Amino acid sequence: MSRGPDPAPALDTDLAALGALGGFFVLRAAVRPPRPLATLADAYAGRTADGPGDPLAARVRRVAAGTGATEERVAASVAHLGLAARLAAAALGCAALHGAVPELDPGLLRWDPDATAPDDLWLTAVRPRPDDRLGEVLLDGHLAPLGRALAARHRLAPGLLRGNAASAVAGAARQLDRWARDRGRPDVARRAATATERLFAHPYLSGTGTVTGPAFRRRSCCLYYRVPGSGVCGDCCFTRPPRSSPRAPSG
Repeated sequence: MSRGPDPAPALDTDLAALGALGGFFVLRAAVRPPRPLATLADAYAGRTADGPGDPLAARVRRVAAGTGATEERVAASVAHLGLAARLAAAALGCAALHGAVPELDPGLLRWDPDATAPDDLWLTAVRPRPDDRLGEVLLDGHLAPLGRALAARHRLAPGLLRGNAASAVAGAARQLDRWARDRGRPDVARRAATATERLFAHPYLSGTGTVTGPAFRRRSCCLYYRVPGSGVCGDCCFTRPPRSSPRAPSG
């Protein structure tokens, strides 16, 4: 008698299982976060929930101060990649562990631009959706509008931001694959690979680079090499920092 695919466990209502993957994958589930926070819908629109302000601008300033980046667009790109990576890790982690993802409507996700993982993101309602809606939840719901918001406010090419989104997805996928293989969880590795393949087939990520198994080489550069004392990332289109280039390839 043939055996069907392994059944996926139900999505846990507090998302506690994500903690096993590491702090970067954690998504806090709480009806009320411990302090007032803007939603990501507010952040993408350039406002706070209770008045004037711009959470994304605050994050860019924080990244600039922390890295020593003197160019605003470099700090903005690094800030974008960090938030994109957090969102991708949480969404892909749920898909890999459960075969389901939570509804991540930007109005349900609260974000602290001054905090780091796992205390930066809070989901105020856990509503399961099938993992074949991952592209809609993650890319259409977050990474595309996040990219548009930063492209409109900073000198960042859309192709660069799409490349950042692809790097975020690929990085989360590599970590999930490593975690699953180290723990003898082929079911998790299989679901992670399937979910990642679907994401890279989505128009927003299509053409951003070359995927070979868990490895990824992007067509663009996130500009991190322009941070003082840094180099190129492992998936960069460059093999070494350019000596003099006012702009990196945008893809």
